[in-house]
This record gives sequence, structure tokens and C-alpha cells, in this order.
Amino acid sequence: MRALVVVGARPNFMKVAPVLAALRGAGWEALLLHTGQHYDAAMSDAFFADLSIPPPDFHLGVGSASHASQTARIMEAFEPVLLATRPDWLVVVGDVNSTLACALVAAKLKEETGCRTAHVEAGLRSHDWRMPEEVNRVLTDRLSDLLLTPGPDALPNLLAEGIPANRVAFVGNVMIDTLFAQLSRARAADVPGRLGVERGRYALVTLHRPSNVDDPAALENVLEALAAVAEEMPVVFPVHPRTRRRAEAAGLHAHLARLCVLEPLGYRDMLSLTDGAAVVLTDSGGLQEETTALGVPCVTLRERTERPVTITHGTNRLAPFPLTPSGVYGAFREALAAGRAEPGSRCPAGWDGRAAERIVHAMESASTPGRPPRRLTVADFVS
Repeated sequence: MRALVVVGARPNFMKVAPVLAALRGAGWEALLLHTGQHYDAAMSDAFFADLSIPPPDFHLGVGSASHASQTARIMEAFEPVLLATRPDWLVVVGDVNSTLACALVAAKLKEETGCRTAHVEAGLRSHDWRMPEEVNRVLTDRLSDLLLTPGPDALPNLLAEGIPANRVAFVGNVMIDTLFAQLSRARAADVPGRLGVERGRYALVTLHRPSNVDDPAALENVLEALAAVAEEMPVVFPVHPRTRRRAEAAGLHAHLARLCVLEPLGYRDMLSLTDGAAVVLTDSGGLQEETTALGVPCVTLRERTERPVTITHGTNRLAPFPLTPSGVYGAFREALAAGRAEPGSRCPAGWDGRAAERIVHAMESASTPGRPPRRLTVADFVS
């Protein structure tokens, strides 16, 4: 069996690494295609090295552009690769533009190529159509043949949209496979110690979503709150290039000067910082999951989350919206008071480090000729 696995942006890398390893371990021919949506070569190389991902078999090099242009470029560049490789399965992950673009090409060429699409991390919903990621994830699920869900809360979303249950397999959260595999090395890296901050006595921040950084007033509100947090403990802030540009354009240098500002980090160094933080404040989706697995209190700087299980079962909470300095600071204080949990103690079902094995199992089951379709549930894949 041949699988063509797609990565495009940084959030994909942590999900693809264990899937590639599990496919190859099961005897599949697993080809890796990098669309180049994440166009910072140095950062991509750092993630590939940290996660032991082999060099991609194909690199489309699409680079940065508007959502429409980037999606179109990926589709144009991906089509000849799909026709040349004709895999049994296309594996797409998450909700970035690369995910939708490649799934759309495969759907249009399905009759010609026989290629089916498996979507890893299917069924997540924020119900906020202002987010480009929501558009990507809903449409990718509609186009895919096998929907591989990270948590039991995803199935009701898919059923409500009319997707048959026999196309859905609960496999668990594959990003947690990577976290548990890398945690000991991340702790040994001791990035907090290298920065001169004490484990459990600093806040960690990431901020990149347009709703927070493109509006100067919204960005100032968050940075003002972070400055207040910095009065109590160091605030470590690996700054996304987009955020830095917006802050500089808005004249918010003084706010940044009160924080411990870093360049973007590779996966292992970022995990080291996340694991050691007293509180994480973020608008990232992945960090909501990672902090839940690690037992680290998290404040999500968004109106909604497509990962509600991190709130109901984990250590995450939403800051009051619209974001204000007092609201964000108050949420930080509540998270700090709640304290850390034992790593792994708040993990939802399927966050056990074995999701990639279950992904391969589900793909093999769906590949068996003549096998009648059946509903795949938690009990099928969680021991």
C-alpha cells in the first residue's frame, strides 16, 4: 500500500511525524510531500530535525500569499504529483490551507487515480466561520473518505453535518504521541534554565491569530495584560514574525520591552518551555492540547475553541471576550490559582501516545476489499 502524506505548516509537523513512522513500520510505502506553506526554511528544518522527520520526497515551495492565492498555488503544484504517484491513500492533517487544497485535488481526481483521502484530526469545530481554519476543516471533512478523530466530541459534529458514521474512526490525538515521545529530551534541554527563569515561576505566551494581532487596539489590549502579568513573574514570549511586525507598526515597542521576547523556537525547545511554565497564554490550537497533556494551566485568548475537551477535561480556559487587559489578567490569575496537574492526569480518552498506530489500523481496515462498512468507535481503537 502507498500513502502520500502532506505537511504544509508548522502545526502539521508534530502530527505527521508519528504517522509516517507508524505507516513505514507497518510496511507501507509512505511518501512525504511538503507544500512549503510554512516558508521559513530554517524553522521547517529545525522541526524536521527535532522530530526525526526524513527529508520530503516532494517539496512544492509555494510560499506566502493570500488564502486564495496560496490555496490555488498548492492545487496547481500538487495535481501532477498526485497523478504521478497515484497513492492508495492521501493523508492530510489539521486545518491549514494545504490540507484543504490537497484534499480538493484528490476528490476531483478520485475516479482517475483511485486515491482515497484520510483526514487526521477530523471533526473539530469552533463554529466560528470568521476563522479560515474552520472553513478548511469543515470542507476537508466533507471531501475525505476516512475521518480520523482526535476525541469523542468530534463524532457528533460530523453526524450533525450528515457524514455517515462508518466513515469515522476515533483514533485519539496524534500530536500527543509526539509530545510524549519528545518530553524527556525536551526536559533535558532545560530551556527555562538557559533563559535564567525558574521552572514553574514564569508565564509563556504565543500570539499570532489575525483577530488578536491585525487590529492595533486588540493587540495593545493583550500586550497591556501581559505587561501586568510581567509585574508578577517573567513573561516569556517567542514572537511570531507577523505579531512582531504588527506590534512595531502600531508603536507598541514599550509593551514588548517589558517581556522576555524571543525569536520563534523549534519544537523541542518550545515543549521545554511549555512543560516548565506556571501558566500558558495563547491563541494557538495545539498549545491548548499540549498544556492539557502536560497538566499546565492554559488561558486561550480567543472567543471560541474547536477543542472544547481541553476545557471540559483538561487545564484550559477561555479568557473573557472581547479581550480586555483586565479580563486577560483575571483569567491568568484564575489559571495560576488552579495550579498545575500531574502530567497525563487530565488527558481525554485516546491521548495516550498510540494514536498513530490506530490511524494505520483504521486505514488498513478501510482498505480491505469487500469488507462491509461499519461504524468505528472508541472501543475499536482504545485498549
